[in-house]
Amino acid sequence: MKRFCSALVALLLGLSAGPALAEGASHGISLYGDLKYPPGFSHFDYVNPDAPKGGTLRLSATDGFDSLNPYIVRGRPAQGLEYLYETLTVKSEDEPSSSYGLIAETIEAAPDHSWVIFTLRAQARWHDGKPITADDVVWSFETLRDKGAPAYRFYYKNVARAEVLAPNRVKFTFDAAGNRELPQIMGELPVLPKHYFATHPFDATTLEAPLGSGPYRVATVDPGRAITYDRVADYWGRDLPVNRGRYNFDHVRFDYYRDDIVAFEAFKGRRFDARPESSARQWATAYDIPQVKDGRIIKEVLPVERTEPMQGYFMNTRRPQFADRRVRQALGLAFDFQWANRNLFHDQYARTSSYFENSELAAKGPPSAEELALLEPFRDKLPPDVFGPAYEAPVSDGSGADRNNLRAARTLLEAAGWTVKDRKLVGPDGQQMHIEILLDNPLFERVVAPYLQNLARLGIDATQRTVDSAQYRNRLDEFDFDMTVNSIAQSLSPGNEQRIYWTAAAADVKGSRNILGVRDPVVDALVEKVVFANDRAALVVACRALDRVLTWNHYVVPHWHFKGLRLASWNRFARPAKSPRYGYGFPETWWIDGKLDAALGPAD
Repeated sequence: MKRFCSALVALLLGLSAGPALAEGASHGISLYGDLKYPPGFSHFDYVNPDAPKGGTLRLSATDGFDSLNPYIVRGRPAQGLEYLYETLTVKSEDEPSSSYGLIAETIEAAPDHSWVIFTLRAQARWHDGKPITADDVVWSFETLRDKGAPAYRFYYKNVARAEVLAPNRVKFTFDAAGNRELPQIMGELPVLPKHYFATHPFDATTLEAPLGSGPYRVATVDPGRAITYDRVADYWGRDLPVNRGRYNFDHVRFDYYRDDIVAFEAFKGRRFDARPESSARQWATAYDIPQVKDGRIIKEVLPVERTEPMQGYFMNTRRPQFADRRVRQALGLAFDFQWANRNLFHDQYARTSSYFENSELAAKGPPSAEELALLEPFRDKLPPDVFGPAYEAPVSDGSGADRNNLRAARTLLEAAGWTVKDRKLVGPDGQQMHIEILLDNPLFERVVAPYLQNLARLGIDATQRTVDSAQYRNRLDEFDFDMTVNSIAQSLSPGNEQRIYWTAAAADVKGSRNILGVRDPVVDALVEKVVFANDRAALVVACRALDRVLTWNHYVVPHWHFKGLRLASWNRFARPAKSPRYGYGFPETWWIDGKLDAALGPAD
């Protein structure tokens, strides 16, 4: 919700026409199907290969930054650092599970997925002119695994070793066969310059412009306030087919604002060019302004096909008040989505009921025979609900205080040992239940307030606390919270990242994504079924089974989702005729239209 473009600027490249590939080698790799683009293809379908270059794209961010190192837990990294770094391969945005060579010219994967070999492009260079080597790749893997953010350790858990076969060839060997996603995961490895970090500590925050190899480099840094990137004129990959029509701005600048309210006022004054809108109320009411009415600002929804994130009130099950599943279920009944959607969101949202919402991976109806084959061995360890219809989030009467839902919640709380005395919900120890909801966005306070009222009706001492982004990040990394608003995004082909989200091993690692504190051997076993699914059908079955177990354990009070990206932009851009099926296309495929830009005139 708060950050935009950090994940959007993935560095997509392809393979230029050249000599025939070696036997067993390919210009790309697909998880379960064929590649759309053949060797020697000219460009992706969703770009304009003749898009003009030039101009400055101005974007916004909030909360400041104090580091240009995005690979460690410490510090708040600046927006846009993905422009600097490249990976061995990168995914196509009009295929669900295909990757093409970037730094790597070819990919060779074992038939049983027990190893993968990448051959690097001879022309791949760092910005200082030195070649990118297999030694850089091995060093990057070992450094990210040993010193990077905790997610890397889980992501690379099954990599037994990395070895240099030749100056331009690197091999990753896995500790088990059958993990189809691992070759692609290793292709997504960020490749970092070993020679640069020989004199710069990798695990330290820094505001010194780092050395990269991508289409942009850091130009200027105003600590905490602004950062500007310049397009690299002699970028080594500028003529690769998959780069055609991309990275069209000469300069990309991020200006930081104190909060979203200030940022919106700056946008109206044309201090920056485009604004993804996360607030339904803002989208419905705040854009009734002259700039939109006369066409200077374009207000639109960019469509996309994707698995919708699970956003909601995340409960820290390390806290004793959330240990009982019945308590967590009761807290879900206290949230009145129907009231919030009508009164706060102008009926723009749909309710989320799955961790794989809006995809074939979401559990539907009762378990299939294939799902039951995975679930039955654990029947005595699972809630009976798992074996019935798929979870659906509670529906209220829209009053804001549905008596039936609150009555059902109180019954669950009593069954879990909580009783109401003097209007206070107390446990066996006589202490009132207390819940603090941790926030880092003041705009969410109006959403949380009605929920707090319903929790109070149940006798719970519920409060909210809004902190700055740095404190928020630190508290989540340390698991120092009761409940928070958070989200988990899923790809169309989930895999190894599920270990980071759900497993018991991740629950004890500070800074991991398992902020819920899930420690369930059934979940661990199902995650491995996802990771080692041997075809698409097996993946769908495993994800649906995992979805049932997670949803019926009520770790999250689900919120809502919106299909697409609400984007407001000053009318100075052109874009390709075709948008990517699984991405937005903004900003990496857009460019400045000279006539439109001139017609706008100077900023207000």
